[in-house]
Amino acid sequence: MHDLALLGDLSPWLLLFLCTAALVAGWVDAVVGGGGLVQLPALLTGMPADTATGAVLGTNKVASAAGTSISALTFVRRVRPVLATVLPLVLTAAAGSAIGAGLAGLIPRAGMAPIVLVALVVVGVHTLRRPVMGLEHAPRWSGRAHTLRTGAIGLGVGIYDGVLGPGTGSFFIILMVAVLGYGFLEASVHAKLANLTTNLGALLVFGLQGHVWWALGALMALANVVGGYAGARLAIRFGSGFVRIVFLVVLGALILRLAWDSLQLLW
Repeated sequence: MHDLALLGDLSPWLLLFLCTAALVAGWVDAVVGGGGLVQLPALLTGMPADTATGAVLGTNKVASAAGTSISALTFVRRVRPVLATVLPLVLTAAAGSAIGAGLAGLIPRAGMAPIVLVALVVVGVHTLRRPVMGLEHAPRWSGRAHTLRTGAIGLGVGIYDGVLGPGTGSFFIILMVAVLGYGFLEASVHAKLANLTTNLGALLVFGLQGHVWWALGALMALANVVGGYAGARLAIRFGSGFVRIVFLVVLGALILRLAWDSLQLLW
């Protein structure tokens, strides 16, 4: 009842705005990750100014988890994931996300933005300078070496997702492409499964802390699911080349967003 009362405080136009943002975010997340660029700012704008940060992040995770689950299912039905990659990636990503969510209130986000910005610029330049990177699926590692590298990717990106979030799927994809030698499409399949895990891990923590607007999250989840399904179908249809293009566009948007946030801090 409390959640429904909170939902009733929002105007129909604001709810339409938030659901539209969730639909677009679901599409972007399904193709290459980074839907938080759209959905999280929308929630920060639409929810009351005195809403706790944990409530904004937790509500965001409800919608993201729903959309990611549908896009992950759509991918898995068309592109078979590799169990030796899924297990270490998902398990360490879940642990990292829970750790990150627990640390979210302790780590100053202002200090993280410049670090993430530099990392994204490096990733973007690296991707642009290697136009064929990720267009072919050519795994470089096997056995223990593969497991350790995959686990490190899951843990590192999982922690980032729990603390900050935007661009998590993009980080999963580019690291799997650059480190493991996966194609963009194959990396997307595993990224969706890992991203679903980090969303659920962080959501569990936020939920236990009581920081979730469940009714609003459920409404946005429906829109996110529609976007996620449509995005996954397009990625499967057009392949790694299409995913690479969307990846670069989303990466550019994320760089601009973080650069703007960093400049505001300096002012």
